[in-house]
Amino acid sequence: MKILTVIGARPQFVKAAVVSREFNLHKNINEIIVHTGQHFDKNMSQVFFEEMQIPTPNYHLNINSLSHGAMTGQMLEGIEKILMEENPDFVLVYGDTNSTLAGALAAKKLNIKVAHIEAGLRSFNMKMPEEINRILTDRISDILFCPTDVSISNLMKEGFENFTTKIVKNGDVMLDAALYYSDYSKEKSTIVNDLGLQRFVLASIHRVENTDDMNNLNSIIDALNTINKTIQVVVPLHPRTKSIIDKNNLKVSFTVIDPVGYFDMLELLKNCSIVITDSGGLQKEAFFFKKFCITMREQTEWIELVENGFNLIAGADKNKIISSFDSLINRQSDFSIDLYGTGNSAKIIAESLLSF
Repeated sequence: MKILTVIGARPQFVKAAVVSREFNLHKNINEIIVHTGQHFDKNMSQVFFEEMQIPTPNYHLNINSLSHGAMTGQMLEGIEKILMEENPDFVLVYGDTNSTLAGALAAKKLNIKVAHIEAGLRSFNMKMPEEINRILTDRISDILFCPTDVSISNLMKEGFENFTTKIVKNGDVMLDAALYYSDYSKEKSTIVNDLGLQRFVLASIHRVENTDDMNNLNSIIDALNTINKTIQVVVPLHPRTKSIIDKNNLKVSFTVIDPVGYFDMLELLKNCSIVITDSGGLQKEAFFFKKFCITMREQTEWIELVENGFNLIAGADKNKIISSFDSLINRQSDFSIDLYGTGNSAKIIAESLLSF
């Protein structure tokens, strides 16, 4: 079986790493990797692939820094050419990026079967490009790999029981990655010692609705500054966000560090006291490492974390962020509940594709 995998964003690299590792255990799976270039960092690219043990992509489209329409269109054109040359049995896509949608569309228009990992997730916010990408990709896929019961329920509410699409609950590939790479991060990362960290909060700010809205950004920074008076707050900050903060002369009293790689982030997660973020993936990773999370968005795709008390939704409201911190910082809870599988998601994916 020939599987063509489309990746383009850094979180997808991590997921692809564990799935590709599983594919390599099956002699009858031949994987071709296409890197669209959607998230391209010249300094990280090769090192990232080497450290994560990700197979070198067979194709690199180098498509980035464009509008949504231009980016998706160019990806669609580039992937289509590769599909016509490779003629795979399946196209495998991850998550909700423009690369995801382009890969699925290109395959479906050539009557090639599509498998979507992380299917069924919904934020119910149609202003998010990611929501549009994931809905469209789910609808045209042949097999949907769902991480949770909630994701399957979302599909059922949309009428997927009436479609021929195969739905598989496989757990979360990010849990596979977190478990697999945890030992590597402990060995390779020295960030906690380098920064002299003791008790600290790990925070991240990157979503456009927070970074480009001065009311939201001011409120978030005020909240983190206030929390920093009680416990050190560490924020790996993207240069774009830092530039906005500097340009608007916003006062920051918490600890700002440069963006970090996956191994460093794992060590920060393992050693922090609590997570405050507007990231989607970090909410889950906080749970994987038994940390409570405060989400600085108005909704989350991972509602099971909210329903079970591991995640509080605070939006960009300063008072809600601070009160959520106050209620969680000393809370104890049992994180042993099985919300995302047991770390064998990639194995289920490989076996399901082979038996499709």
